[in-house]
Amino acid sequence: MKPRQWTIKELIETTARYFKEKGVESPRLTAELLLSHTLGLDRLTLYLHFDQPLTDSELSRYRTLVGRRVKGEPVQYITGVKEFWSMEFKVDPRVLIPRPETEVLMEKALSILGEMLKAGKERPAVLDLGTGCGAIAVVISKEFPRALVWATDISPDALEVAKMNAHRHGVKERLVFRCGDLWDALDESAPRFDLIVSNPPYVAHEELACLPPEIREHEPTIALDGGRNGLAVIERIIQDAPLHLTKEGWLALEMDPRQCDRALELLEAKGKYKGWEKVKDYQGRFRVLVAQVR
Repeated sequence: MKPRQWTIKELIETTARYFKEKGVESPRLTAELLLSHTLGLDRLTLYLHFDQPLTDSELSRYRTLVGRRVKGEPVQYITGVKEFWSMEFKVDPRVLIPRPETEVLMEKALSILGEMLKAGKERPAVLDLGTGCGAIAVVISKEFPRALVWATDISPDALEVAKMNAHRHGVKERLVFRCGDLWDALDESAPRFDLIVSNPPYVAHEELACLPPEIREHEPTIALDGGRNGLAVIERIIQDAPLHLTKEGWLALEMDPRQCDRALELLEAKGKYKGWEKVKDYQGRFRVLVAQVR
């Protein structure tokens, strides 16, 4: 008896139902993404070929991916890519998966750089502190080709992914990569920066165990653990950023909305900042703090 041939449409619908039963978030979208990855097609092409049957080999590969997702592996690690700022970035377990909230940080950073350009600063120096997969540094380098952009991270593995993404988007030769724990990554060749932007680890250490399994068990802890109250790294950045910024340079930080008021207190206590602003994310929560040094 000839084995049944599954069409694209049937597989998407069947897998979406299965994912829903298993509590997988966005079941239909996940089914489409995994099938797109299996077949090497974009999602629009899937819809244009709904009646196309899969080969036995394709079906086997797809079932393997479905099994990985049901076990909790993030779909971005399975497919190896994540879209950020309408660009595709390579991601794997060496780096944190970029979140939509970080686009708020990205938007604010680009706005600050745009104002610098209007004021005649044609080659601003920018530091992406804790670059991870390199998304922020790459986007800035694409949007402002003349900017001098440094990308640093404590993880050599993360920097390897960042370099791959910079190469993928044609900006690797314009970026400076350095490895080290925050400011330790900066050597004597580092300039004073006009903008320091960072999405640092800010999950409270005491809350790590409460994270969803797909985050807790798959994403790098070093990129999540912000110490007690989640403020350990943020406090170090606020404390020493003025030493590495130009006069009237800017610091832009992402954080948990619950941390914004405390971070603002740290800024004020430092006495080196002026003109700070809290920026809301797409859910209306204060997610980003920006401040200018005196």
